[in-house]
Amino acid sequence: MQEFEKAFNIRRKVFIEEQNVPFEEEKDGLDEEAAHFLLYVDENPVVTCRLRILDKTAKIERVACLKKYRGLKLGKVIMEYLMNYIKNQSDAEIMVLGAQCSVVGFYEKLGFIAEGDIFLDAAIEHRLMKLKVKREI
Repeated sequence: MQEFEKAFNIRRKVFIEEQNVPFEEEKDGLDEEAAHFLLYVDENPVVTCRLRILDKTAKIERVACLKKYRGLKLGKVIMEYLMNYIKNQSDAEIMVLGAQCSVVGFYEKLGFIAEGDIFLDAAIEHRLMKLKVKREI
């Protein structure tokens, strides 16, 4: 199975099956322009996210962990990897993401700051979160 198919399988289980996000909203046509990341446990893909660089903005999207593996801090592992990747492999100046309100605290612990009002995405409450990219000189 190709890497994207593995990533989308995780997203299907988390967003479509668990959270009832319509397939058409999850499969938004932006996957082809994104980089996809996977974290494996015992050779099984269990966490995924995608990244799009838009001008000087790194847009982190579709962060998902299979239910069985939640609580193992694997979301933190993939996010720290992704944040280092953005810092070292892109010219992005800021990272942004739309966090489901239930996990805003998770992203705050990584340094992200919530901005603006709550908004709905796929009928789920979200907050816009941002973090400036810090590079050593």
